[in-house]
Amino acid sequence: MQLLVTVINQAEALDDVLSGFLELGITGATIINSEGMARILTHDVPIFAGIQMLISRSRAQNYTIFSVIDEDAKVDAAFAVIQDVVGNMSEPGTGIVFTIPITRVEGVAPELGRDSEL
Repeated sequence: MQLLVTVINQAEALDDVLSGFLELGITGATIINSEGMARILTHDVPIFAGIQMLISRSRAQNYTIFSVIDEDAKVDAAFAVIQDVVGNMSEPGTGIVFTIPITRVEGVAPELGRDSEL
């Protein structure tokens, strides 16, 4: 079981990513609005205003998606969906995706098991 964390810098891509997740059987996710560190620094700390050029390609608003996924195959497929929708994550201003192993979880959808422990 893994926690998939995805930051998408393209607001228009969110619906397509979530639709792709549904097609894979990933039915639960939490989405929050987020901002990158560079954007905060350039707006709130005047000394860092010079790095504005570094973030000119990124969006003012990002979406961070958290999803607990129970199968490695679904994780791999989710990575593929994200790449298909937003493009190459190696490109600046695209986003980031990573996983964190989960050893215990409570309060998730029944298909993942209640009070599951690995």
